[in-house]
Amino acid sequence: MTLLTVENLSKSYDGKPAVKQVSFQFQPQKCVALIGPNGAGKTTILRTLSGLLKPTSGIVTFNNMNANDDLRKHIGYLPQYPVFYPWMTGSEFLVYVGKLAHLSKEEAMARSEELLSLVGLTEAKNRRIGKYSGGMKQRLGIAQAIIHRPRLLMLDEPVSSLDPIGRREVLTLMEELKKEMTILFSTHILSDADEVSDELLLLHQGKIVEKGSMDELRKKYQTAKIELSFQDESATYQSKINSLPSVVKCHMERHTLHVAANDIAAARKEILMAASADNWPLTSFTINRTSLEDMFMKVVGN
Repeated sequence: MTLLTVENLSKSYDGKPAVKQVSFQFQPQKCVALIGPNGAGKTTILRTLSGLLKPTSGIVTFNNMNANDDLRKHIGYLPQYPVFYPWMTGSEFLVYVGKLAHLSKEEAMARSEELLSLVGLTEAKNRRIGKYSGGMKQRLGIAQAIIHRPRLLMLDEPVSSLDPIGRREVLTLMEELKKEMTILFSTHILSDADEVSDELLLLHQGKIVEKGSMDELRKKYQTAKIELSFQDESATYQSKINSLPSVVKCHMERHTLHVAANDIAAARKEILMAASADNWPLTSFTINRTSLEDMFMKVVGN
Protein backbone atom coordinates (compact mmCIF):
# COMPACT_ATOMS: atom_id res chain seq x y z
CA MET A 1 0.00 0.00 0.00
CA THR A 2 1.37 3.42 -1.00
CA LEU A 3 1.45 6.07 1.72
CA LEU A 4 2.39 9.14 -0.32
CA THR A 5 2.58 9.80 -4.05
CA VAL A 6 4.33 12.82 -5.56
CA GLU A 7 3.76 13.44 -9.27
CA ASN A 8 5.77 15.90 -11.38
CA LEU A 9 6.39 18.29 -8.49
CA SER A 10 8.04 21.56 -9.54
CA LYS A 11 8.81 24.75 -7.66
CA SER A 12 10.26 27.98 -9.02
CA TYR A 13 11.37 31.19 -7.34
CA ASP A 14 11.12 34.34 -9.47
CA GLY A 15 11.02 32.18 -12.56
CA LYS A 16 14.10 30.16 -11.58
CA PRO A 17 13.39 26.43 -11.06
CA ALA A 18 14.52 24.97 -7.72
CA VAL A 19 12.74 21.63 -8.11
CA LYS A 20 12.05 20.14 -11.54
CA GLN A 21 9.40 17.49 -12.29
CA VAL A 22 10.09 15.35 -9.22
CA SER A 23 8.08 12.12 -8.82
CA PHE A 24 8.30 9.39 -6.17
CA GLN A 25 6.24 7.17 -3.85
CA PHE A 26 6.59 6.08 -0.21
CA GLN A 27 5.58 2.83 1.41
CA PRO A 28 4.54 2.75 5.10
CA GLN A 29 7.20 2.35 7.81
CA LYS A 30 10.20 3.07 5.62
CA CYS A 31 13.05 5.49 6.27
CA VAL A 32 13.80 7.41 3.09
CA ALA A 33 16.82 9.68 2.67
CA LEU A 34 16.67 12.67 0.34
CA ILE A 35 20.32 13.11 -0.57
CA GLY A 36 22.02 15.94 -2.36
CA PRO A 37 24.49 18.80 -1.98
CA ASN A 38 23.46 22.16 -0.55
CA GLY A 39 21.23 23.95 -3.04
CA ALA A 40 19.99 20.74 -4.68
CA GLY A 41 16.36 21.42 -3.68
CA LYS A 42 16.00 19.20 -0.61
CA THR A 43 14.50 21.82 1.70
CA THR A 44 12.18 23.09 -1.02
CA ILE A 45 10.75 19.59 -1.48
CA LEU A 46 10.21 19.13 2.27
CA ARG A 47 8.64 22.56 2.72
CA THR A 48 6.35 21.91 -0.24
CA LEU A 49 5.25 18.52 1.07
CA SER A 50 4.59 20.02 4.50
CA GLY A 51 2.32 22.70 3.05
CA LEU A 52 4.63 25.61 3.88
CA LEU A 53 5.21 26.26 0.17
CA LYS A 54 2.77 26.01 -2.70
CA PRO A 55 4.16 24.04 -5.66
CA THR A 56 4.43 25.73 -9.03
CA SER A 57 3.02 22.54 -10.53
CA GLY A 58 2.51 18.91 -9.63
CA ILE A 59 0.31 16.82 -7.35
CA VAL A 60 0.89 15.40 -3.86
CA THR A 61 -1.51 12.64 -2.80
CA PHE A 62 -1.55 11.14 0.69
CA ASN A 63 -2.99 7.63 0.91
CA ASN A 64 -5.48 8.14 -1.92
CA MET A 65 -6.86 11.37 -0.46
CA ASN A 66 -8.10 14.11 -2.76
CA ALA A 67 -5.45 16.50 -4.04
CA ASN A 68 -7.06 19.49 -2.26
CA ASP A 69 -7.35 17.83 1.15
CA ASP A 70 -5.29 19.18 4.06
CA LEU A 71 -2.38 16.79 4.57
CA ARG A 72 -0.94 18.47 7.66
CA LYS A 73 -2.72 16.26 10.18
CA HIS A 74 -0.89 13.27 8.69
CA ILE A 75 2.55 14.93 8.55
CA GLY A 76 5.10 15.92 11.19
CA TYR A 77 7.84 18.35 10.16
CA LEU A 78 11.08 19.47 11.80
CA PRO A 79 12.92 22.27 9.98
CA GLN A 80 16.68 22.42 9.80
CA TYR A 81 16.82 25.24 12.35
CA PRO A 82 13.91 24.71 14.79
CA VAL A 83 12.95 27.59 17.07
CA PHE A 84 11.98 27.10 20.70
CA TYR A 85 10.91 29.37 23.55
CA PRO A 86 14.04 29.20 25.74
CA TRP A 87 12.11 30.21 28.89
CA MET A 88 9.77 27.21 28.58
CA THR A 89 10.58 23.79 30.01
CA GLY A 90 10.56 20.79 27.70
CA SER A 91 7.31 19.58 29.24
CA GLU A 92 5.61 22.98 28.92
CA PHE A 93 6.63 23.26 25.29
CA LEU A 94 5.23 19.87 24.31
CA VAL A 95 1.94 20.54 26.08
CA TYR A 96 1.78 23.89 24.25
CA VAL A 97 2.32 22.38 20.79
CA GLY A 98 -0.06 19.55 21.66
CA LYS A 99 -2.82 22.10 22.21
CA LEU A 100 -1.91 23.75 18.91
CA ALA A 101 -2.42 20.31 17.33
CA HIS A 102 -5.98 20.30 18.75
CA LEU A 103 -5.30 17.89 21.61
CA SER A 104 -7.19 18.48 24.84
CA LYS A 105 -5.14 19.62 27.84
CA GLU A 106 -5.31 16.13 29.33
CA GLU A 107 -4.31 14.50 26.03
CA ALA A 108 -1.46 16.97 25.54
CA MET A 109 -0.08 16.32 29.04
CA ALA A 110 -0.28 12.53 28.65
CA ARG A 111 1.27 12.63 25.19
CA SER A 112 4.00 14.97 26.46
CA GLU A 113 5.04 12.49 29.15
CA GLU A 114 5.00 9.64 26.64
CA LEU A 115 7.19 11.48 24.16
CA LEU A 116 9.64 12.83 26.72
CA SER A 117 10.28 9.22 27.70
CA LEU A 118 10.56 8.14 24.06
CA VAL A 119 13.18 10.76 23.18
CA GLY A 120 15.10 10.34 26.45
CA LEU A 121 14.27 13.70 28.03
CA THR A 122 12.25 12.64 31.08
CA GLU A 123 14.94 13.75 33.52
CA ALA A 124 15.22 17.12 31.76
CA LYS A 125 11.50 17.75 31.31
CA ASN A 126 11.42 20.54 33.92
CA ARG A 127 14.63 22.18 32.73
CA ARG A 128 14.35 25.33 30.62
CA ILE A 129 14.95 24.67 26.92
CA GLY A 130 17.57 27.42 26.87
CA LYS A 131 19.75 25.08 28.96
CA TYR A 132 19.38 22.13 26.57
CA SER A 133 22.28 20.89 24.44
CA GLY A 134 21.98 20.81 20.65
CA GLY A 135 21.16 17.11 20.65
CA MET A 136 18.50 17.57 23.35
CA LYS A 137 16.85 20.37 21.39
CA GLN A 138 16.80 18.25 18.26
CA ARG A 139 15.20 15.34 20.11
CA LEU A 140 12.64 17.74 21.61
CA GLY A 141 11.99 19.02 18.09
CA ILE A 142 11.28 15.49 16.88
CA ALA A 143 8.93 14.99 19.84
CA GLN A 144 6.92 18.09 18.91
CA ALA A 145 6.78 16.96 15.28
CA ILE A 146 5.11 13.67 16.22
CA ILE A 147 2.88 14.81 19.07
CA HIS A 148 -0.22 14.45 16.87
CA ARG A 149 0.79 10.92 15.79
CA PRO A 150 1.54 11.64 12.13
CA ARG A 151 2.00 8.85 9.63
CA LEU A 152 4.87 10.65 7.88
CA LEU A 153 7.71 12.40 9.74
CA MET A 154 9.88 14.80 7.72
CA LEU A 155 13.23 15.97 9.06
CA ASP A 156 15.35 18.61 7.32
CA GLU A 157 19.07 17.98 7.93
CA PRO A 158 18.38 16.62 11.43
CA VAL A 159 22.00 16.02 12.47
CA SER A 160 24.08 18.37 10.32
CA SER A 161 24.70 20.92 13.10
CA LEU A 162 25.23 18.47 15.97
CA ASP A 163 28.38 17.26 17.69
CA PRO A 164 29.15 13.50 17.52
CA ILE A 165 27.21 12.72 20.72
CA GLY A 166 24.11 14.63 19.62
CA ARG A 167 24.32 13.11 16.16
CA ARG A 168 24.40 9.60 17.60
CA GLU A 169 21.43 10.35 19.87
CA VAL A 170 19.27 11.53 16.96
CA LEU A 171 20.24 8.69 14.59
CA THR A 172 19.43 6.14 17.29
CA LEU A 173 16.05 7.79 17.84
CA MET A 174 15.33 7.68 14.11
CA GLU A 175 16.07 3.95 14.08
CA GLU A 176 13.41 3.49 16.75
CA LEU A 177 10.83 5.79 15.15
CA LYS A 178 10.92 4.11 11.75
CA LYS A 179 9.38 1.03 13.36
CA GLU A 180 6.20 3.08 13.89
CA MET A 181 6.03 5.58 11.02
CA THR A 182 7.48 6.54 7.67
CA ILE A 183 10.43 8.95 7.85
CA LEU A 184 11.67 11.24 5.09
CA PHE A 185 14.83 13.12 5.96
CA SER A 186 17.18 15.27 3.95
CA THR A 187 20.93 15.20 4.35
CA HIS A 188 24.19 15.93 2.59
CA ILE A 189 26.04 13.68 5.06
CA LEU A 190 26.06 10.46 3.09
CA SER A 191 27.27 8.20 5.89
CA ASP A 192 24.16 9.08 7.93
CA ALA A 193 21.87 8.13 5.05
CA ASP A 194 23.81 4.90 4.59
CA GLU A 195 23.34 4.04 8.26
CA VAL A 196 19.61 4.54 8.86
CA SER A 197 17.75 4.70 5.53
CA ASP A 198 15.96 1.92 3.68
CA GLU A 199 15.54 3.82 0.43
CA LEU A 200 17.28 6.73 -1.26
CA LEU A 201 16.25 9.65 -3.44
CA LEU A 202 19.39 11.15 -5.01
CA LEU A 203 18.81 14.79 -5.89
CA HIS A 204 21.00 16.92 -8.14
CA GLN A 205 20.19 20.41 -9.42
CA GLY A 206 16.53 20.05 -8.57
CA LYS A 207 16.03 16.68 -10.22
CA ILE A 208 15.92 13.15 -8.85
CA VAL A 209 18.74 11.42 -10.71
CA GLU A 210 18.33 8.00 -9.06
CA LYS A 211 16.09 6.28 -6.51
CA GLY A 212 15.61 2.86 -4.98
CA SER A 213 16.53 0.74 -2.01
CA MET A 214 20.10 0.60 -0.75
CA ASP A 215 20.51 -2.97 -2.01
CA GLU A 216 19.07 -2.17 -5.44
CA LEU A 217 21.34 0.81 -5.96
CA ARG A 218 24.42 -0.98 -4.66
CA LYS A 219 23.83 -3.86 -7.07
CA LYS A 220 23.33 -1.42 -9.93
CA TYR A 221 26.42 0.69 -9.22
CA GLN A 222 28.61 -1.77 -7.36
CA THR A 223 32.29 -1.47 -8.19
CA ALA A 224 34.88 -3.66 -6.52
CA LYS A 225 37.34 -1.57 -4.55
CA ILE A 226 40.57 -2.58 -2.83
CA GLU A 227 42.50 -0.28 -0.53
CA LEU A 228 46.25 -0.75 -0.07
CA SER A 229 48.86 0.92 2.09
CA PHE A 230 52.59 0.34 2.27
CA GLN A 231 55.40 0.84 4.73
CA ASP A 232 57.15 3.17 2.31
CA GLU A 233 55.67 5.59 -0.27
CA SER A 234 52.51 4.03 -1.69
CA ALA A 235 52.72 6.05 -4.92
CA THR A 236 55.72 3.91 -5.90
CA TYR A 237 53.38 0.99 -6.60
CA GLN A 238 50.56 2.87 -8.36
CA SER A 239 51.77 2.34 -11.93
CA LYS A 240 52.55 -1.33 -11.26
CA ILE A 241 49.02 -1.96 -9.96
CA ASN A 242 47.46 0.00 -12.82
CA SER A 243 49.18 -2.35 -15.27
CA LEU A 244 47.48 -5.47 -13.87
CA PRO A 245 44.86 -6.97 -16.25
CA SER A 246 41.87 -6.86 -13.90
CA VAL A 247 42.48 -3.33 -12.57
CA VAL A 248 40.27 -0.57 -13.99
CA LYS A 249 41.81 2.32 -12.08
CA CYS A 250 44.26 2.90 -9.25
CA HIS A 251 44.50 6.31 -7.58
CA MET A 252 46.03 7.78 -4.44
CA GLU A 253 44.09 9.30 -1.50
CA ARG A 254 45.87 10.21 1.73
CA HIS A 255 48.76 7.79 1.35
CA THR A 256 46.39 4.95 0.44
CA LEU A 257 45.98 3.37 -2.99
CA HIS A 258 42.36 2.84 -4.04
CA VAL A 259 41.93 0.14 -6.67
CA ALA A 260 38.79 -0.33 -8.77
CA ALA A 261 38.60 -3.68 -10.58
CA ASN A 262 36.30 -5.44 -13.01
CA ASP A 263 36.88 -8.76 -11.22
CA ILE A 264 37.53 -8.52 -7.50
CA ALA A 265 38.76 -12.11 -7.15
CA ALA A 266 41.22 -11.78 -10.03
CA ALA A 267 42.47 -8.41 -8.78
CA ARG A 268 43.05 -9.78 -5.29
CA LYS A 269 45.06 -12.68 -6.71
CA GLU A 270 47.11 -10.51 -9.08
CA ILE A 271 47.97 -7.90 -6.44
CA LEU A 272 48.98 -10.44 -3.81
CA MET A 273 51.06 -12.41 -6.34
CA ALA A 274 52.88 -9.23 -7.40
CA ALA A 275 53.39 -8.22 -3.78
CA SER A 276 54.84 -11.64 -2.94
CA ALA A 277 57.05 -11.85 -6.03
CA ASP A 278 58.59 -8.40 -5.58
CA ASN A 279 58.48 -8.39 -1.77
CA TRP A 280 56.31 -5.27 -1.48
CA PRO A 281 56.17 -3.84 2.09
CA LEU A 282 52.38 -4.13 2.19
CA THR A 283 50.93 -3.06 5.57
CA SER A 284 47.19 -3.28 4.82
CA PHE A 285 44.94 -4.89 2.22
CA THR A 286 41.21 -4.16 2.49
CA ILE A 287 38.29 -4.98 0.20
CA ASN A 288 35.47 -2.44 0.54
CA ARG A 289 32.01 -2.24 -0.96
CA THR A 290 31.00 0.83 -2.91
CA SER A 291 30.24 3.68 -0.52
CA LEU A 292 27.20 5.90 -0.86
CA GLU A 293 29.52 8.76 -1.75
CA ASP A 294 31.05 6.72 -4.57
CA MET A 295 27.58 5.81 -5.79
CA PHE A 296 26.35 9.40 -5.74
CA MET A 297 29.39 10.70 -7.61
CA LYS A 298 28.98 8.00 -10.21
CA VAL A 299 25.28 8.82 -10.72
CA VAL A 300 25.94 12.55 -10.97
CA GLY A 301 28.86 11.89 -13.32
CA ASN A 302 26.54 9.98 -15.62
